[in-house]
Amino acid sequence: MKKFLTSWIVNTLAVGVAVSVLPGLHFKNNNLWTPFITALVLGILNAFIRPLLMFFALPLLIVTLGLFTLVINALVLKLVGWLLSESFAVDGFSSALLGAIIISIVSMVLNKMIGNTDTKPRSERKSAAKKAGPPSGSGPVIDV
Repeated sequence: MKKFLTSWIVNTLAVGVAVSVLPGLHFKNNNLWTPFITALVLGILNAFIRPLLMFFALPLLIVTLGLFTLVINALVLKLVGWLLSESFAVDGFSSALLGAIIISIVSMVLNKMIGNTDTKPRSERKSAAKKAGPPSGSGPVIDV
């Protein structure tokens, strides 16, 4: 629960930064909960819709070396604007693309600052039996 709340707050701040920097993204009302709801919907769509889009766009992702991910992120942000049309607006695709880039960068920096990263280094030790060589009974190995 703590990780979810931390992620939600970070995404809310990232959305707030994007809205304050880009004129093409804006909140339509001055409700305090609008940024939180926008970040929540964005997180839900990123969890459920984005993986499907990534799967179907896999050939494009391979050809563009992953840069098509930016387009997918922009489409998800545009979908958030469509779903929350009464409180959050995305004016065009270029605003969605720049907004997705800003949200990604800001959330990455904030997650790095607070130590909320998903990748943690880990090491594994191999047992002595695995280091000894091939298992007995496997026969001789001939290198040519």
